[in-house]
Amino acid sequence: MKPILATLIAALALAGCASASRVVPGQAAAPNQMLTFEVRKQCHAAPRCFETVQGAVDAAAAIPDTVPVAIRVGAGDFNERVEIRRGNLTMTGAGRDATRLHNDLVAENAGKYHRNNWGTAGSATLTLDGDRIDVRAMTIENSFDYLANDALPEDDPRKIGNSQALAVLLDIHSDRVAFEDVALLGYQDTIFANGARAYFHNGLIAGNVDFIFGNGQLLIEDSELRTCRRAGDDNDHGFQSFLLAPSTPIQQAIGLVVYHSRLTREAGVPDSSVALARPWHPTTRFPDGRYADPDAVGQAMFIDCYMDAHIHPDHWASMPGTARDGTKTDIFQPQDSRFYESGSHGPGARHRDIGITWRPELSIDQIRARLFEGWQR
Repeated sequence: MKPILATLIAALALAGCASASRVVPGQAAAPNQMLTFEVRKQCHAAPRCFETVQGAVDAAAAIPDTVPVAIRVGAGDFNERVEIRRGNLTMTGAGRDATRLHNDLVAENAGKYHRNNWGTAGSATLTLDGDRIDVRAMTIENSFDYLANDALPEDDPRKIGNSQALAVLLDIHSDRVAFEDVALLGYQDTIFANGARAYFHNGLIAGNVDFIFGNGQLLIEDSELRTCRRAGDDNDHGFQSFLLAPSTPIQQAIGLVVYHSRLTREAGVPDSSVALARPWHPTTRFPDGRYADPDAVGQAMFIDCYMDAHIHPDHWASMPGTARDGTKTDIFQPQDSRFYESGSHGPGARHRDIGITWRPELSIDQIRARLFEGWQR
């Protein structure tokens, strides 16, 4: 260890950094090894205190990942774009109604924040890209004014075409990420599961178009998935919105799983207007061209969930993808995807038989066991 870094760790330890329990027990070091940083609206020269979340994250990044770090974010609104690329870290707010992290970036102009100039990923208010990260007791929001943009006519020069705006990006190196008592707020593309394993418990995810999507392994449990309204009458073959858009690799057994949760809506969302999921085949570059990935056979599962009347009686929808000629004319059908539900109840649970035949090999207990392997809960 470098002498300066060793001195910093020793000084923090001698200063009496508080211990903190973790969402995932058994992964943290002993409590007296935990280093704690505070984030407050005003620090007044308090030690180990920062007035921005990113300031505390940057301080934590100077500490080796072998040392567990806690970041305690006080009450208030923090208008920031935050990237956490260090693992073995817990970030805890003062409660969903007290601590709010927000930004209003949108895909149209956020490409500069992503390594591949990808605006959707670059728009995230919070990017997580480490192993063993816990986020607790706060609200994370992308506050881009989606409804105002959605209300503009298609030929209005002010209308933003790429209106994806992430609250959270689980980036490619993320694994064993846990959310507890967290609200994720957005409209289109609220959370992008683009890493390995993640767990969302006892929280709220709100949005409208494909607001939970990606190729990662994400288990949502004991939570609320709230569909937000659209500004106009836009619909796609009778669907106004879509909850999930998985792009799960065909060789991956677990995709986006919603268990023992509530599918709700805000005022203004019509009956029978929202699909549980549609299959996203991302446009990908191959040796013979650039087109929709045929091996991204999305997996979406709803198990023992309450469904309000906004759920469409077909339950599942198709999704266009990029054809080899560059047009969005390849239509991917839910019948060719890995979509499944069981134990649904509530006014939106009744549905038509549209020919969904896929059945999972793993039960919910087996999914949990595999997801939490090496990550005890």
